[in-house]
Amino acid sequence: MAKGITLIQGDITGQKVDAIVNAANSTLLGGGGVDGAIHRAAGSELLEECRSLGGCPTGEARITRGYQLPAKFVIHTVGPIWRGGERSEPDLLAACYRNSLRLAVENGAGTVAFPSISTGAYGFPVKQAAPIAIKTVQGVLADEPSITEVRFVCFSKKDYRVYQEELQRQGIITPP
Repeated sequence: MAKGITLIQGDITGQKVDAIVNAANSTLLGGGGVDGAIHRAAGSELLEECRSLGGCPTGEARITRGYQLPAKFVIHTVGPIWRGGERSEPDLLAACYRNSLRLAVENGAGTVAFPSISTGAYGFPVKQAAPIAIKTVQGVLADEPSITEVRFVCFSKKDYRVYQEELQRQGIITPP
């Protein structure tokens, strides 16, 4: 893999990184998928801290402690709901990655793990989301030396394969 970017298939809640990113809903109070798994693994203190944040608009990010997770921080970002791509969904998705990494830098988190934001219940096609995620992360890594590793953590084999193919297409990894 290219310096700074890794890809794994697995559960983001077990990642030993400085910060994991939560594909949250705008209330930040938990939900299904990645959001629910992170809230369950972190414990009730995460929900209490999230209540104090007052939510989060789409494309923005908020940071909390990681509590019972191996990660010191959880960065919560709200991805766009896919409505056909004509309502700024690609720009909002890129903003999720940029704003999450900005918070990581501001809080001294040099290693960050991302799920595939918006590609679950929010319906963003993973084949369109992966290039946006990778290109955005590459842009931040080029300008920000304090981020030493970004992991794309795909829960499903299908999403993993899409990210793998896109990383190969962009020349970031070589085919096996």
